[in-house]
Amino acid sequence: MGTEIAGLTLTDIARLSGVNRSAVANWRDRHADFPKPVSNPSSGPLYDRAEVKAWLLAKRPNAIKQASMPASVTSNKKLEDFIWGVADLLRGDYKPHDYGQVILPLTVLRRMDCVLALTKAGVIEAAKGLAPDAAEVVLPRLTGVPFYNTSPLDFQKLLGDPNHIAAGVRSYIAGFSIDARQTFEAFKFDDNVDYLDKQDLLYLLIQKFATVDLHPNVVRNTEMGTVFEELIRKFSEQSNETAGEHFTPRDVVQLMVDLLVTDDRDTLTTGSIVKTMLDPACGTGGMLSVASERLFQLNPDATLVPFGEELQPETWAICQSDMMMKGSQGRIVRGNSFSQDGFSGERFDYLLCNPPYGVEWKKVERDVRDEAARLGFNGRFGAGLPRINDGSLLFLQHMVAKWKKPEEGGSRMAIIFNGSPLFTGGPGSGESEIRRWVIENDWLEAIIGLPDQLFYNTGISTYIWILTNRKRSERRNKVQLINATGMFTKRRKSLGNKRNDIALEQIAEIVRLHGDFAEGKLSKIFANEDFGYRQITVERPLRVRYEATGEGLERFLASKAVMALTVGDDEFRDRLTEAFRAAGLSGSFDRKAVEKSVAAAMRDIGVEDKTAAKEMVRALTVRDEAAPLVNGKDGPEPDADLRDTEDVPLSVDVATYFEREVKPYVTDAWIDGSRTKIGYEIPFTRYFYEYVPSRPLEVIDAEIRQLELEIQALLVPNK
Repeated sequence: MGTEIAGLTLTDIARLSGVNRSAVANWRDRHADFPKPVSNPSSGPLYDRAEVKAWLLAKRPNAIKQASMPASVTSNKKLEDFIWGVADLLRGDYKPHDYGQVILPLTVLRRMDCVLALTKAGVIEAAKGLAPDAAEVVLPRLTGVPFYNTSPLDFQKLLGDPNHIAAGVRSYIAGFSIDARQTFEAFKFDDNVDYLDKQDLLYLLIQKFATVDLHPNVVRNTEMGTVFEELIRKFSEQSNETAGEHFTPRDVVQLMVDLLVTDDRDTLTTGSIVKTMLDPACGTGGMLSVASERLFQLNPDATLVPFGEELQPETWAICQSDMMMKGSQGRIVRGNSFSQDGFSGERFDYLLCNPPYGVEWKKVERDVRDEAARLGFNGRFGAGLPRINDGSLLFLQHMVAKWKKPEEGGSRMAIIFNGSPLFTGGPGSGESEIRRWVIENDWLEAIIGLPDQLFYNTGISTYIWILTNRKRSERRNKVQLINATGMFTKRRKSLGNKRNDIALEQIAEIVRLHGDFAEGKLSKIFANEDFGYRQITVERPLRVRYEATGEGLERFLASKAVMALTVGDDEFRDRLTEAFRAAGLSGSFDRKAVEKSVAAAMRDIGVEDKTAAKEMVRALTVRDEAAPLVNGKDGPEPDADLRDTEDVPLSVDVATYFEREVKPYVTDAWIDGSRTKIGYEIPFTRYFYEYVPSRPLEVIDAEIRQLELEIQALLVPNK
C-alpha cells in the first residue's frame, strides 16, 4: 500500500475524529471490526486511511463530521465554520454570548503558534542569555513579526501531556513577548483555563485547533483578518444587549467610510498610496476593519494603517488581536482617550468614531477641565465642555485635534451622534459653543439623518456628522443636510433593537446625494450662519406701588428671615404683623419713603434686622402697570418678572427685528445689550418637516358611524 493508505497512526485517527488518543485505543480494543494495522513499524502501528474513514463514517459519523476540517484551509467560509463548530464544545458549560471569551483567544493563540513555527528553534536559541529588554528588540527581527515566544512548547507538545494541559497552556502563554502576553491578559483567558480543564474541555479545544494550519502561507493575513472579524461579529450578535456597546453594524460603517472617501476617490485609486485612520473609541475594531477593506476594494495597491484606542480590556484585546491577525502596521492603544491620549501630537488622514451616547464623563472630569483651563484652544477641549452626563462632543473635539493641517493634505472625519448634540444647550453653553466653533471655522460639511432601529442596543434616531478642514470650493461656508431616515430595509429577524438594515443600493444613493451636493427633497443646503442666532434680552420697566396686602403679609411671614425671628414666639409674630401694616398703611410709589417707613416701624417694635426689613419692603411691593416707572442710576429699572428673550437669526439685523417683532406689542421695551449671547443649533427635523393636513371632519365622522354600525351588528344575536 502507498503512503496514502499506510499513513494513519492512532494519533492521526484521534485528530481525524476529534477525540483524544486514548479514546481511539478504546475503540480498537472494544470493537472487533476496528481496522487492522497494515504495518507495525517501531514508531507504532499504521492503519489504512480508507478503512479508517469507512469505519468512522459507519460507527462514529458525528465525530468525523465535526472534525473533518482539512489541515490546509483555502476557504474563509470553511475556516469560519470550523471554528464556529469548535465553539459547540462549550455548549452547556458556557452561555452562547460567552463563547468568544474562549474561542477568540484560542484562535489568536493558534495563529501565533503557526506564524512562529518555522523560526521557533532559532528564537529559543537566540534568547539564551538575552536580557528581557534586549529580547524585545532582537527576537522580533528573527520572527519577522512584532511578537515572539521563547517557550519550548507548541500545540503539538501541549497535546503530549494531557494530564498537565492547564499548566502547559499557562507556561506557553508566559513565553510570549510583552505585547502579545498583555493581549491574553486583557482577554482574561487565564481565568477560564482552570474551568476548561476541570470540565475536560481544555485538551479537546487545543486538540481541535491543532488540526488546522493557520500559517500565513496557508491562510493569508487578509483572509485571517476577515475570518476573525466575522467571528467577532457572530459572537457579538450572540449577546444582543451588549453588542452595540462595542460593535457598530457593518452597514452603518460602510456608509460612513464611503461618505469619508467620496471626495478622495481619484486620489485613493492612484498608485501605491498609504493613508492613516484613527478611531478613538474603537471597540472591537469593526470600523477600522471595514475601512481597510473598502480602501482595498478601491485600490488593491493602497494601504490603510489603522490606529485606535479602547478603554475596556476585553474589547481592546479583540481589536488588538484582529490587527495582529492581519499583520497590521498600526497601533491599538488601551486607555481612556480623554485622560490618557494614546496619540498625543499625532495626526491622521481619516478619523471615524461611534462614541457612546449619553455616557457621563465624571471619571475624567478633573483631567478634562484641567486641560481646558490650562491649554485652551492649544489643547483639545478649548471650544467648550458639554454637560457632565454626555461626553459625545468631547470625542468630536478630541478628533479635530488629530487633524493634519490643510497644507499637509488636511483630514476628514465621520462621527455618529444621537440627536442631542444637534440642539442641546442654549447660547453660551458648552454644547452651543462647540457647535459654534465647528461651524464658524467652516469644518462641518454634512449631517446625514439615519433610519431608527439600526443598532443592537438602541432604537433611537442617529446622525452621521462629516467634518473636514479641506472642503471642496463649492462647499465652503455651506452645510448639507441629508434626510436618509426612510432609506432602510426591514430585517427578517431582529437582533436586539436592530430591526433595520441599510442595503447596498441605499448606501449608494445616500453617497450619491452627498456627492451631488444639490438641493432636493432629501437634501438641503444651508449657509453656515443659518444655524446661528443672537439671543437678545428684552427688558420692560419696573412699575410698582407699595401697599400692605394680605398676600404680601403671607409672603413676609413665610420668609426665612422672619421665620427665624418668630420661631415659638407668636406674640412677636403679631408685632411684626402690626409693623408690616403700619409701614404700608398709606399706598406710595416712592421706594425711599417706604424704606424709611419700614425702618421706623421695625424700630418701634425693637427690631434692627436688615434682612427682615428688606423682606418687608419686598412684600409691600405690588406690581401696577398704571404706576410710574421706577428709575435707577442708568435709566428705568428693569422688571425681572417681565424679562424675556428673543432668538434672532444671525442673518437678520437685530434692530430691524426688534422694531418689527417686539415694539408693536410692548412699546416701552428695550434691549439689554450686555446680555446678548450667540448660539448655534441644528434643528434637523424642522427642515424636513412636511405638513400633512388633517382629514375632513365629515370623513372621520362617517368612519365613526360605520364602526358604530359594525359594533351594533356584532352585539345583535344571530337569529
